[in-house]
Amino acid sequence: MPRLTAALRGLAVAAAALLTVTLLPSSAVAGVPAARPAPPPAAEPKAPAEFVALRAVDPTIIQEMRYFTPHDFMGVPVTGYRAPVCLVTRDTARALHRAQLSFLRRGYSLKVYDCYRPQRAVNHFIRWAEDPGDQRMKDEFYPRVEKSALFRDGYIAEKSGHSRGSTLDLTLVRLPALPTRPYHPGEPLSSCYGPKAARFPDNSLDMGTGFDCMDPLAHTLDPRITGTQRANRLLLKRGLEQAGFVNYAYEWWHYTLAAETFPDTYFDFPVSLRSLVRH
Repeated sequence: MPRLTAALRGLAVAAAALLTVTLLPSSAVAGVPAARPAPPPAAEPKAPAEFVALRAVDPTIIQEMRYFTPHDFMGVPVTGYRAPVCLVTRDTARALHRAQLSFLRRGYSLKVYDCYRPQRAVNHFIRWAEDPGDQRMKDEFYPRVEKSALFRDGYIAEKSGHSRGSTLDLTLVRLPALPTRPYHPGEPLSSCYGPKAARFPDNSLDMGTGFDCMDPLAHTLDPRITGTQRANRLLLKRGLEQAGFVNYAYEWWHYTLAAETFPDTYFDFPVSLRSLVRH
């Protein structure tokens, strides 16, 4: 019995040793310190305190945030847009509110298509522009422009004023406004510069082209835009200029607050109300 007890004790010790070796990382077995665990993912950047949700300052301005949807020139939701909300600097929101009050008195409402745009979204545009094979939305948004020329012609750039928080893409809607129907991926496309009845339906005034139309006809004062279409562009332009905004001459929908809060800073926090939470 003593010999049997000793033998069993030896087997138990050996088994314990084997279990210890099995549970140790291979590097520790080899005499090398175990690798440190991977650090937790970095927290998403937050918006500075000067940013607000436009709806908190003026809930009457219509929001149709296109880049949260697949109805844009790429045909897919844009990276960084996690909610269909308009984020801008507080100064920009207040200036928009002043403009909105003026338009409401005349029976119109502003409608925003895009507001603050994170740098990661701009990077998505760049990756798309460098892929010549992806032209699924060409027939609507750039039917007369070769995709290879979008950088050269200035339709896409490596930086956007939208990322500073004081630039918006917007239009005017006559009240009362009916909602624009959703776009269904794969549906037939119509050129953005065709007659309004032939373009994708939009509840806005007829500005001569649709939003994000990559065509010279989208230039704010293109002489080929006349009559009611030109009058509508000028109505938007004058109302926003009186509130302190400046138009980008190559896009009738593109306006920047002249007194930008962050004239030299490009941000990359996601488009989400969570980005406004400071704690």
